[in-house]
Amino acid sequence: MELPRRILVGYDVIKELGSFIKDLGFGNKVLIISGANVKKLIGKIVDESLSSFGLSYLWHLINSATVDYVRQVVDVAKNQQSRVLIGLGGGKSVDIAKLSAYYANLPLISVPTSASHDGISSPFASIKGLDKPYSLVAKPPVGILADITIIANAPRRLLASGCGDLIAKMTAVKDWELARDEKGEYFGKYAANLALLSANLIVEESEKIGKGDKDSVRDVVEALISSGVAAGIAGSSRPCSGSEHLFSHALDILVPNIGLHGEKCGIGTIMMAKLHNLEWERIAISLRNVHAPINASEIGIDPSLIIDAILLAPQIRPERYTILHKLKLDRESAKNLAKSVNVI
Repeated sequence: MELPRRILVGYDVIKELGSFIKDLGFGNKVLIISGANVKKLIGKIVDESLSSFGLSYLWHLINSATVDYVRQVVDVAKNQQSRVLIGLGGGKSVDIAKLSAYYANLPLISVPTSASHDGISSPFASIKGLDKPYSLVAKPPVGILADITIIANAPRRLLASGCGDLIAKMTAVKDWELARDEKGEYFGKYAANLALLSANLIVEESEKIGKGDKDSVRDVVEALISSGVAAGIAGSSRPCSGSEHLFSHALDILVPNIGLHGEKCGIGTIMMAKLHNLEWERIAISLRNVHAPINASEIGIDPSLIIDAILLAPQIRPERYTILHKLKLDRESAKNLAKSVNVI
């Protein structure tokens, strides 16, 4: 179990990044993995903060989460004798930093600039160009610094996606319980409850989140951090990822680069909730409240591909038992499911 040693969430805390790194005591050579837009937006503040604490740093810019960028970062980190990696930006930057830190055996600090999924704190990363279409074990962050001012100014669609990823914990935990009951799989009650706490927060606060209240942005960020920590406690992504994530990964294969991860997970959760006899209507209303898509047309995906994704999903990870593995839906059943919850 590897959990963050330090978490700082607050307004305008990006100015404290230098002291945050220094206090963790990993040495003075820092490699920052980020994107060009993020560097343009807050690069000067970061430079001043790190310089004021005598830290030697290098920016390495990426524009996609691919295995080639991971190799680049690992090589640069070794050549520069970096002592700590910083994942500064959205999901791509943090995921690249996490997997690079894993391969380079270096500590990682996560500095998210959006709240689009729970990769902020989880020990898993989603990288393209590998043989597996789902998240891989990576380096969990030893420190997390989340500036709510920056995150609140990110496109609202990203926050809505984060809410979708959080609501997904409802069906993920039900799938985990199913695997416990029918396959004897280990089930961690504490990790499951921690994940559910984050999901329930979104449902209960969805109207407030949808109105754009800054404090509600903080709630979402803290919930994302908490759910990522739940995965760290469980030692797997089980409390955070179930049949709804397999559906999302199936769409990634069938229609790459359409829709955000959390958006697809949210739509998947509506359908998997129906299969688990949960209150799928309440989930759909909550997603609607936060301005997340709840059907195929809103995400720009043909209805037939939704059905294809439902059928493909259990093949993504045959060893991960979920409600889809249990029910073994045929095409007609998958179509009826999607129609019954208004996804198609």
